[in-house]
Amino acid sequence: MDFSTPPLARELADRTRVFVREKIIPFEKDPRWGAHGPSEEMRTEMNDLAREAGLFMPHGPREYGGLGLNMIERAFVFEASGYSMLGPVAMHCAAPDEGNTHLLDVVASPEQRDRYLGPLTRGARSCFAMTEPDGAGSDPSLLATTARHTGKGYVINGRKWFITGARGADFMIIMARITGGPHDGEATMFLTPLPREGVVLVKEQNSMDSSFTGGHAVVEFRDLVLQEEDILGAPGKGFEYAQVRLAPARLTHCMRWLGAAQRAQDIAADHATRRMAFGKPLASHEGVSFMLADSEMEMRSARLSMLQACWLLDQGMRGTTESSMAKVQCSEAVWNVVDRAVQILGGQGMTDDTIVNRIFRDIRAFRIYDGPSEVHRWSIGRKVAKAIKGRNEVVR
Repeated sequence: MDFSTPPLARELADRTRVFVREKIIPFEKDPRWGAHGPSEEMRTEMNDLAREAGLFMPHGPREYGGLGLNMIERAFVFEASGYSMLGPVAMHCAAPDEGNTHLLDVVASPEQRDRYLGPLTRGARSCFAMTEPDGAGSDPSLLATTARHTGKGYVINGRKWFITGARGADFMIIMARITGGPHDGEATMFLTPLPREGVVLVKEQNSMDSSFTGGHAVVEFRDLVLQEEDILGAPGKGFEYAQVRLAPARLTHCMRWLGAAQRAQDIAADHATRRMAFGKPLASHEGVSFMLADSEMEMRSARLSMLQACWLLDQGMRGTTESSMAKVQCSEAVWNVVDRAVQILGGQGMTDDTIVNRIFRDIRAFRIYDGPSEVHRWSIGRKVAKAIKGRNEVVR
C-alpha cells in the first residue's frame, strides 16, 4: 500500500490552501452570501479568481478546459477547497455541479457533451431533479414523476423538492418514469435547458444550510415537452446512472466537508491555546484537550476510509459499499468535530464571531444528503448478513 500523496495532488492542494485563505475567506463577510447561498454575482467574481489561480474546475474533463483530476487527486484538492465553504463554489467543484459533471462525462452523448458538459466545465450551473415530496428520495423506487410517451416525444409531469441550485441554473437533469411505449415503467434521465416553459420553480425552501448557490427549491413539471434526443444516455437506465453519480458524489461531499471540519478544529484549537481558565489555557485542561484529540483522530479515520474508496473508483471498481461506509463515517465524524468546536468556543461558538456557527448549521445536513446514515447502515447490514450466510463455516 502506498500512502504517499501524489505530487500533482500535493502541489494543487498547497496552491488551493493559499488561494482559499488569501482570496476566498475574505468573501465570508460579504453580504451577498445570504440564506440561499452566495449570489450569482458573487459566485462569478470568485470563479474569475479561481481561473486566474489555475484552480477552476479541477475535476472537469480536459477537453473542455478542466484539470481532469482523478478521485485520489480530487480528495486532497477538494478538502483544501472546503476550508472555506465558499471555496468549492469559487472553484466550481461544489454540489450539484460536481456530481453532474461526472455523470455527463460518463453517460452523455457527443452532442450532449458539447451542449451541456462543455458549458458546465466553463462555468455554467446545473441542477439534478430526483427527490420528491411524496416518494423518491432515500428510496428512489418510489419515483412518481412521469414521462408520458406520445410517439413524438415525452410529456413530463411531477413535483420535486430540495432541488439544489434550481434558481438560476442553466440546465437540469430530470429523473422520471416513462409511461407508455417500449420502456413503460422504466426510470429514465432527461436533460433540459433552463428556463423554459413547463418547468416551474414553485418556491425556494428555507433550510439550515446556506452554502449552495441557488439554494434549494420545489420544482414542478407541467406538461414539459421533451424529445428522444433529450434522454441522457439510454432510456430505462435511470437508476443505474444514479449509482454512477452517487458513489463519487458521496466521496466528494466527504472531501469538502472534511475541509470545513478542519477549519472548525483549527479555530477551536487556536481559541483553546489563547483562552485562560482556572489559571491555565483551556487546551491544558483534559476535558478540552481530549476533545481536540478525539476530533483529530476521527477526521484521520474518516479521511483514510474516504481515500481508500477513492482508490477503488480510480481502479475502475464500483466502490458502492466502500463509498457508503465512508459517507457515514465522514458525515458523523465532521458533525462531532464541529459540535466539539462549538463547545470549546463556548458562548462565542453560538455567535457569528467565527465561521464555526455557520459551518455547524451547514454540516448538519451531511447526515441526510446523499442518503441518511440510517439507510446506509441498513444497506451495509444486509450485506453483512448475506456474506455470513455464504460462508461454509463460522468458528464460534
